[in-house]
Amino acid sequence: MNIQLLHESILSNARFSFSKSGGPGGQNVNKVNSKASLEIPISLLLGLSEEERSRIENKLKHRISSEDCLFLSIDEDRSQLINRERALARAEELLVQAAHIPKKRKATKPTRGSVLDRLKTKKQKGSIKDLRRKPITD
Repeated sequence: MNIQLLHESILSNARFSFSKSGGPGGQNVNKVNSKASLEIPISLLLGLSEEERSRIENKLKHRISSEDCLFLSIDEDRSQLINRERALARAEELLVQAAHIPKKRKATKPTRGSVLDRLKTKKQKGSIKDLRRKPITD
């Protein structure tokens, strides 16, 4: 993944729309369009391999529309500019996290100490259960 190329393609393909933000805030909320809604076409993003693109589409399918656009809306701040910058940063962060391919786990043997500890606790549990039994009378 080329993060620099991805960043530039996000900036060039991002489409914003602004609306009034809900919640507390007094008159400012009622008159200022501070909520930033971001829309980015996934197919136009550069710097991604096909495997990374398919991982993004799979992991972020609840945020991707039928037109293959990633949607994100931010209304955390009273400033439209700050919300716009946060939306761009969050979109890049989401895309990088979703495209990340985790390393394969290498299977290892349990250590000798952990095997002995497990067997010791099994013996202790078994002996506790043995003490619960009624004594056998001949």
